[in-house]
Amino acid sequence: MSLLPVFLKLDGRRCLVVGAGSVALDKISSLLKTGLRLRVVAPHARPEIRQLASGGRLEWIQRPFEIADLDGNFLVIAATDSSEINAAVYHGAVERGILSNSVDDPPHCDFYFGSVVSRGALQIAISTAGESPAFAQRLRREIDEQLPEDLGPWLDSLGRLRREVLAAQPPGESRRLLLHQLALRPLCEAASCPSRQRSLARPDWKIGGKVYLVGAGPGDPELLTVKALRLIQSADVLLHDDLVPQAILCLAPPSAEIINVGKRCGVKSITQEQINTLMVEHARAQRNVIRLKSGDPLIFSRAAEEIRALTESGTPFEIVPGVSAAFAAAAAIQCALTSRNSASNVIFSAGHRAQSQPESRLSRVPLPQPEEATRVIYMPGRNLNLLAQQWLDEGLPPDFPCAVVSQASQPGQQLLCTTLAALGNAEPVNAPSLLIAGWALRESSAAFQSEEIDDSVTV
Repeated sequence: MSLLPVFLKLDGRRCLVVGAGSVALDKISSLLKTGLRLRVVAPHARPEIRQLASGGRLEWIQRPFEIADLDGNFLVIAATDSSEINAAVYHGAVERGILSNSVDDPPHCDFYFGSVVSRGALQIAISTAGESPAFAQRLRREIDEQLPEDLGPWLDSLGRLRREVLAAQPPGESRRLLLHQLALRPLCEAASCPSRQRSLARPDWKIGGKVYLVGAGPGDPELLTVKALRLIQSADVLLHDDLVPQAILCLAPPSAEIINVGKRCGVKSITQEQINTLMVEHARAQRNVIRLKSGDPLIFSRAAEEIRALTESGTPFEIVPGVSAAFAAAAAIQCALTSRNSASNVIFSAGHRAQSQPESRLSRVPLPQPEEATRVIYMPGRNLNLLAQQWLDEGLPPDFPCAVVSQASQPGQQLLCTTLAALGNAEPVNAPSLLIAGWALRESSAAFQSEEIDDSVTV
């Protein structure tokens, strides 16, 4: 059975509640907030319900239910402790085409009451189709804890500004983009509010037409920054690296155009020049373009070329930092990258360079004293023998701690803890991977606490 979530306008409509005990009181408290004209039929009533009746909030008919009580109502709630009466109320309502709910009796319900989180005009209703109201209440509490307390007044301000925009701007794509963008901005009541000024200054003003270089983090959606999440959710066009997982791409709105512009294992599906063209052309078409990059957008991600192209074309852009894979990998092995005792430097290096460069695929890494640096190698490749031999030739000791982290922070995460002597013989791990090496690993990571690690250890 599939339910249709709807929010009904009930102000001024008639509703009958059969029963006036504790269960009925709970429903009455929710119903009174809607502006319904409420009538309660029951021979006895709780003091709270009698007080509501004496105050004119509802009408209490002090007698048993009669089938004629159903006539003329829009909704009917059966809330007695008698299953026979509740069933009679439901069947009588069905015969008259009246929507009915029998409390805690799903077979005798046309609709269910959801667990509701409210912030002024904002309402989030949760339903389990009667399977577990307790679980719905748990979700309600969790969501309620996440929402700002002042969201109601903020939404009121947004609603007023929306009506001002609808009155000032002609219909069309420009107005639609503006309204979506305003939902991401802070609002204030003053006439000098920047959002209000920019929205209403001139009818031909357009919003959008901007490129955001956004860090998607190492892959876990929960490691996205709040700003990155908001931008992804408002994207008109999303150009993403191949390593960005589907769980993050699914956060984009259904209307967004999603284009994979990534490269895996040296195989390009699109050139950098084509990526630059896509960003500029979509921005000129007044679209919000999210260039979504794995990890942080400024570390080994072709960002320099894209910044140059956007600058030369005069395209507005913004850079939104993300969590680098290096930090996720260090967290995975529970290792600090720096240490007062053994590592006062961190060296970030890439395992390969652009094909136009004359050096070999594996670039040579500058070598400070081993005691002074933790080395982080992005994209080290599957065969680590060349790198291991290079470091041994340059004087690093065979017992130098090394860790290879594959798919850091993602469900398929793999950890390989070893030494430099065994690194070249380590079994390949799945891409993307990252290599961390340094004495800081032995100092802070439990996997390296033993005096010697002669063989690779998969964690």
